[in-house]
Amino acid sequence: MIKADLARLVYARHGGVSYREAKAMVELVIDQVKDRLRSAESVKLTGFGSFNVVRRRERTGRNPQTGETIRLKSRNYISFKPSKQLKF
Repeated sequence: MIKADLARLVYARHGGVSYREAKAMVELVIDQVKDRLRSAESVKLTGFGSFNVVRRRERTGRNPQTGETIRLKSRNYISFKPSKQLKF
């Protein structure tokens, strides 16, 4: 599923909005989720799941081609935990 599919679903379900408006609504929701995650806030979508920003600490890694040991910087990454309602 892509954003255009979501926009089509919003458009089909709610007859009072145009496809362009439905597309803008989907973009707005996704932009808000991205903004919250960029500011290290968690996003919980009830019945779907939670997106959390997790700090990965600095660690030692290895270049798989050369076997050379390298230092990997600490960084943030996003984890997703599905809702219990989503599990099947």
